[in-house]
Amino acid sequence: MNKTFPLTTAFAEAIVFSEPLKDEAAVQAARTAIIDWLACAFGGALDRTTPILLQELSAGNGNAVIIGQERRTDALTAALVNGHAGHVLDYDDVHSSVRGHPTTVIVPALLALASDVRISAGQLIAGYIVGLEAMARLGLSLGMKHYENGFHATATLGTIGAAAAVAHVLQYSVEETAVALGLAATHSSGLRLQFGHDAKPYHAGMAARSGLLSARLAKAGLGGARDFLDNPIGFFSAFAFGEERPQAVGENWGSPWQIVSPGLTLKAFPCCTASHPVAMIGLQLHQEGLRAQAVESVVFTFPPGGDAALVVTNPTTGIDARFSPEYVFAAALIDGGLRIDHFGETPVREDLMAVAHRVGRRHDETAPRLSSDPKTRFVIADVSLAGGEHLIREFNGLPGLRDPTDKFRDATGNHPAVSGVPKFVRTMLSEDDLCRFLDVLGRRLA
Repeated sequence: MNKTFPLTTAFAEAIVFSEPLKDEAAVQAARTAIIDWLACAFGGALDRTTPILLQELSAGNGNAVIIGQERRTDALTAALVNGHAGHVLDYDDVHSSVRGHPTTVIVPALLALASDVRISAGQLIAGYIVGLEAMARLGLSLGMKHYENGFHATATLGTIGAAAAVAHVLQYSVEETAVALGLAATHSSGLRLQFGHDAKPYHAGMAARSGLLSARLAKAGLGGARDFLDNPIGFFSAFAFGEERPQAVGENWGSPWQIVSPGLTLKAFPCCTASHPVAMIGLQLHQEGLRAQAVESVVFTFPPGGDAALVVTNPTTGIDARFSPEYVFAAALIDGGLRIDHFGETPVREDLMAVAHRVGRRHDETAPRLSSDPKTRFVIADVSLAGGEHLIREFNGLPGLRDPTDKFRDATGNHPAVSGVPKFVRTMLSEDDLCRFLDVLGRRLA
């Protein structure tokens, strides 16, 4: 490949020649993340919107599994539907370098690929680790304005991550990989204005499908630019808004793998990640015995950019309430927990909104701007009580799960048809293992 494209060439070479299965920590982290994502996807298969996609897409014949559905379809449709289902509850993992959700894009693309090409479970895991690495490296290289100016990084970076994963699994040449990445970059889209709407999880499915399609088209011979990172009107020019750090694309690639450090955050609550520190404060106050009627007002202090994803202040249903820290705090304080039914399509409860309306926000402009460094993430609550007393509570970083097994059981109702999935995912390796895995994923639970 032409070395006059040094960044794109190095990026493509890293994708093709990586050997992630040699790193046991990365492999185990990938297995855990897949279990967590499957909990989200099985739950999302029952969401109102998932059948809409299945009904309206011009699905073709094929052997690709639709998770939680006893039907098969073509690979591109399956990638889209499963990506959407995995993200629709907003319960899936996040990665700080991406500032988004990598697994719900990459794994659906690879599962769809496995319906057309016989690969092993080990290859799927390797492709997932590499695809996540590509997504995370791009996220680090773009800076923060990409997200803050309105792009949904799950979608814009996910398309490229999914194409990278496929290219690695199928061992594309460096040139084929560069073309696939360029085609994926031209598919990159998704706006944060869709947060709180059905279209947000559709972004994840759209990226999974586009990444798989880009890789397939490149292999089939469809030409495209091979310099999407080097071109002066390329990816950085379009998406970085002057904050690009091109060297971050390949800096310390796989040393350690991004799935290991900083690693994924597996969500403990089915709502936007940026609201989770707020949830923890609400739960703490509930445990301390604070009652809603004693609260006169609350002010949350975020770092600059810390609530950029929390675009809803006055939700009407549980769907848009996923992006409202005011609602999340109220639910945690009053109910002492956050469940999937707090974030469904039903109207928000009046008692929760009575508290939510007493909550305000501010930013500490003297604090470091939110970045991929977890030390920049915090929330401080100043709670004013009747009688003039103030309670100050602070939460730093993000809460998360270490083991998503219980989350999987809860999401699937511990259905006997899939109860063995977590254990199986932790050991699957061969082609036959992946075939058995796909068969189980296609079982209907409701």
